[in-house]
Amino acid sequence: MKVLVLGGVAAGTKIAAKLMREDRGNEVVVLNKGKNISYAGCGLPYYVGHVIEDKEQLIVNTPEKYSKLTGVKVLTETEAVKVDPEAKKVTAVNLKDGQEQVYDYDKLVISVGASPVKPPIEGCDLENVFFMRTPEDAIKLRELVDAQGIKKAVVVGAGYIGLEIAENLKLQGVRPFVLDMAPQVLPGFDTEMAEYIQNKLIESKIPVVTGVTVTGIEGNGKVEKVLTNKKDYKTELVVLSAGIRPNTAFLEDTGIKMFKGTVLTNEFGETNLPDIYAAGDCAMVHNAVTGKPAWSPMGSTANIAGRLIAQNMAGASLGYRGVLGTAVCKLPEMNVGRTGLTEAQAKEEGFDAVSVITVVDDKAHYYPGASTFIIKMIADRASLRLLGVQVIGAGAVDKVVDIAVTGITLKAALPDLADMDLAYAPPFSTAIHPFEHTLNVLMNKINGKFDTFTPVEFADGAAEGYKIVDACLTPSIDGAPYVELTEVEGEVDGLSKDENILLVCNKGKRAYLLQNRLKFYGYKNTKVLEGGITFNEVEA
Repeated sequence: MKVLVLGGVAAGTKIAAKLMREDRGNEVVVLNKGKNISYAGCGLPYYVGHVIEDKEQLIVNTPEKYSKLTGVKVLTETEAVKVDPEAKKVTAVNLKDGQEQVYDYDKLVISVGASPVKPPIEGCDLENVFFMRTPEDAIKLRELVDAQGIKKAVVVGAGYIGLEIAENLKLQGVRPFVLDMAPQVLPGFDTEMAEYIQNKLIESKIPVVTGVTVTGIEGNGKVEKVLTNKKDYKTELVVLSAGIRPNTAFLEDTGIKMFKGTVLTNEFGETNLPDIYAAGDCAMVHNAVTGKPAWSPMGSTANIAGRLIAQNMAGASLGYRGVLGTAVCKLPEMNVGRTGLTEAQAKEEGFDAVSVITVVDDKAHYYPGASTFIIKMIADRASLRLLGVQVIGAGAVDKVVDIAVTGITLKAALPDLADMDLAYAPPFSTAIHPFEHTLNVLMNKINGKFDTFTPVEFADGAAEGYKIVDACLTPSIDGAPYVELTEVEGEVDGLSKDENILLVCNKGKRAYLLQNRLKFYGYKNTKVLEGGITFNEVEA
């Protein structure tokens, strides 16, 4: 079987290598526009910050090494410019000499990736304006920062790469300002979680301004200022990380179905045309919960889908179960992760979404280095099906996310995930795992044993008319009556059994325990503020 793969990096190289492992008799050729066919795109910010020291570590495989390892023929600096599905031919240009060459195929893979979005503004071509997509981008940026003593930078884009770049610039003594036209950082998080992350970034001296539009970049040959619709920012360096666009313009007249530049595929990675497959940042997959098309420009998605496609091309019939928008990110003094639907998305999809926010220990509280997780868990109230999880914390947030991925992928309900024998030892977790702890709290809320206001409800004024009661370890809310949990053995002086009472503690647990006692003693109208004063700003 003669297979032509357009593009390398993650999906293309995975498909080609797996095809040769399936059948060494295959003739597999990779045409790649760039010089590098396999590099660590997700590691680029960490090279800028000297976390990864050697640039050679960014190159996963050279074309020569990859060919010897796999048996795949690799042609670099060769760009596909035309596909003829009927004749099963691809026209490509050799970028070194400009000569055209026609390649035929039995099966074709489109894995041409995506390129950074270049905003339609003046000044993008000034010196010291960078994108962050290839090893060359990261190498040039680090060389500039190391050599010139840059003190100020503007990063356009508050997604994962933009925030990682900002953190790594800060590690090198550069003060980064992050700008984004979206109303929040990290669009895969619910609003209140994103706001918490943004505030923590600002506390870590990474100012983030959302809801702002960059209108231009100015400088005399070299960047000096970024213009926005709100104010201007003086800077010596700009990194544009405002999204990516699939490299699929050359496919417009082929009859291949696309949506906003992404190639539409079915669960087997096939396009609408026979013997043509697509994977990676240029392809659309589907969401594992909703079944709807989903764009997932992630190295993980590219590798998983690519491996399945190779097996299907070799004769299997393996359907991709889909993506969940899973992501994890290292930021200053915290890690963040998420998977599944946000609460807002779940409601849009017609679920009766219910959520809870917990602040829980990430390992045994007495173990050195112990910290907390802030976890938001979302489920469907009727079916109890787990729909999504978002986590913030200094520790291994990926563990919580990955448990949730397993549950959501298997369409598990909350009771299916309760009481699991998860790993425990003081250096690693708590006796009841943070995921299980949060699941128990959510079940208590659904069952009516835990009556709460979410942070969003509280911010929207749902607690208007409620008496705020301080249930913290020590008095912490100015002007609020303080109640010591352990001393409550009956009616509490100053609290009427019929009045509306909002119980607030440091994290939420003591307020819940106090609510439990007060209910026993006849208090009918109590609420607990989820996340306590750790997550919310509270004034009596």
